[in-house]
Amino acid sequence: MIYQTRHITRYNYSAPIRESIMEVRMQPRSDGNQRCTEFNLTVRPHTRPTCYHDYQGNVVHHFDIPGQHDQLFLLAEATVEVDTLPPLPEALSPDSWNELDRLTAGGDFWDTLQPSLFARPTPLLEELAGELGVERGIDPLSTLLHINRSLYVAFKYVPQSTTVDSAIDEAIAERRGVCQDFSHIMIALVRRLGVPCRYVSGYLYHQRKDDHHDRSEEDASHAWIEAYLPGLGWRGFDPTNNLIADQRHIRVAEGRDYADVPPTRGVFKGQASSQLGVSVRVSPTYVPMDAEEKVLMTAVAAAPPPRPIRIDQQQQQQ
Repeated sequence: MIYQTRHITRYNYSAPIRESIMEVRMQPRSDGNQRCTEFNLTVRPHTRPTCYHDYQGNVVHHFDIPGQHDQLFLLAEATVEVDTLPPLPEALSPDSWNELDRLTAGGDFWDTLQPSLFARPTPLLEELAGELGVERGIDPLSTLLHINRSLYVAFKYVPQSTTVDSAIDEAIAERRGVCQDFSHIMIALVRRLGVPCRYVSGYLYHQRKDDHHDRSEEDASHAWIEAYLPGLGWRGFDPTNNLIADQRHIRVAEGRDYADVPPTRGVFKGQASSQLGVSVRVSPTYVPMDAEEKVLMTAVAAAPPPRPIRIDQQQQQQ
């Protein structure tokens, strides 16, 4: 399947600012079952981004806008080819737990087994693990499928019910959250069983509702997890939608948790608050911009700078 992705981001500032510095992780990866054949990042006010690969292999674009401005606009467009993954078996051998322990004993998976900023043990997580019966089952694959399905059933998907920096306890206590929360909770549950697990940010192609019953937002970026299984390698699980990651999942970046892979991260100088607008479109063919996307593309303006102050700029994955 060949997809066209369009990710529009606009920051509106309550007062003019100066010197925006930002890094962007929006270029789909070219590995595994997918290839990014074309990518273009447009930034206004005009600047020329440069890019590098971080230690996880993600493509990171970064830029500096030294001039005065009261809006920041980004348009990321990509063409991605995604192949069908081999189907998962119904189960693995019971001995696969021993094989997994042998694989992880050497330290190669250390960073995907340790607690991370947003995926760490808490008393509420331990209570949830007991409630859902999260323990080493007959084999690692069956155990992961159980956790994936259990989180889907136990938690409600509620857009904007948490914030970009919410801890997992907030979603666990309320039994609701967005894909970022579902992923962090599953990562924390899976790592406590000794299974390497990582966070994946990207996009999910939504087809007709009568074909699929996706709960995640169609016009937002998405997140799910990947776990390492003996004989299968890294395979994806989507607890928000109770799915096995397949041809509809487009991977952009991988990390220990969201802190490693936000779509945008930056700071600016200026005494101002910011308002974020985001639009995401994933389609098998090119689709002209709709009215909402055109509004997000309103030209930016400039004004004299006020007293400097640094403020974080990030966007949550829904």
